[in-house]
Amino acid sequence: MSRVHGAAALVPLLITTCYAQPPGFTTTRDVVFGRAGTRELHLDIDQPANPGAKMPVIVYIHGGAFKFGSYHGPEDHPLAAAGFFCVNVEYRLSGEAIWPAQIYDCKAAIRWLRANAAAYHLDVDRIGVWGHSAGGQLAALIGTSGDVPELEGDSGNPGFSTKVACVVDGFGPTNFLRMVAEPGIDRAAARAPASELLGKPIEEVPELVKQADPCTYVKPGCPPFLIQHGTADMVVPFSQSTLLFDTLIAAGADVTLHAVGGAGHGFSGADPSTHAALNAEVMGFFRQHLRARP
Repeated sequence: MSRVHGAAALVPLLITTCYAQPPGFTTTRDVVFGRAGTRELHLDIDQPANPGAKMPVIVYIHGGAFKFGSYHGPEDHPLAAAGFFCVNVEYRLSGEAIWPAQIYDCKAAIRWLRANAAAYHLDVDRIGVWGHSAGGQLAALIGTSGDVPELEGDSGNPGFSTKVACVVDGFGPTNFLRMVAEPGIDRAAARAPASELLGKPIEEVPELVKQADPCTYVKPGCPPFLIQHGTADMVVPFSQSTLLFDTLIAAGADVTLHAVGGAGHGFSGADPSTHAALNAEVMGFFRQHLRARP
């Protein structure tokens, strides 16, 4: 099943500003989930205050051009209050380590969840992943490349699957080279985010661009996707999401592309009601795909 729909964007806001601070969840910070050499990797846990048996899991991956950002964010709070076990994952930024360290770290978090499922009462068949911008790219890549050996890494808990049940991609890039001709920032420069991520100007390393592209691994059997993107995004062009959407459709995936008309990166320019609707859509998507049992 596939769907494309739009919303008219009507006050710049960060997406997180529409989240209230709901009651009903507890937070545990800086849990070690893996190691890159001697360097510890951490995650924050937001979980229901009264957890049930075998909780569904949501993994959030922050954005920030692969070089900024923090895993200490509030994105998961409404989901935890609604009954989901949520983790917000730290990954090495491009100033510390180049590609593919970032996907190695995120996949290690998926393996940690499965390795510790009994201790936290988790349902390992109901793990969803989501992210925004750079985090959207990493979430999408997890969704399409579960258990692909070259992207697994050795950051912890080998032997557990990194496949997930569903994905929310918020305005993430897909193919860095396909963005070069689009208007906006100079995306091929040596100091551009994607070039710093890959360790060289992107036009010099097409093989790494392909390796980092979620479309590379799309095949029949991919999990359901929800993609949200502003049509006026000058940082990550909207065409990046249509590329992923079209590739998933061709493979027979269940995918929805929500085009937010006139909104920029991070849905800037959209009014509060649009932000609230986008957040509600994420909640509904996870309720549908993680709560229902076969």
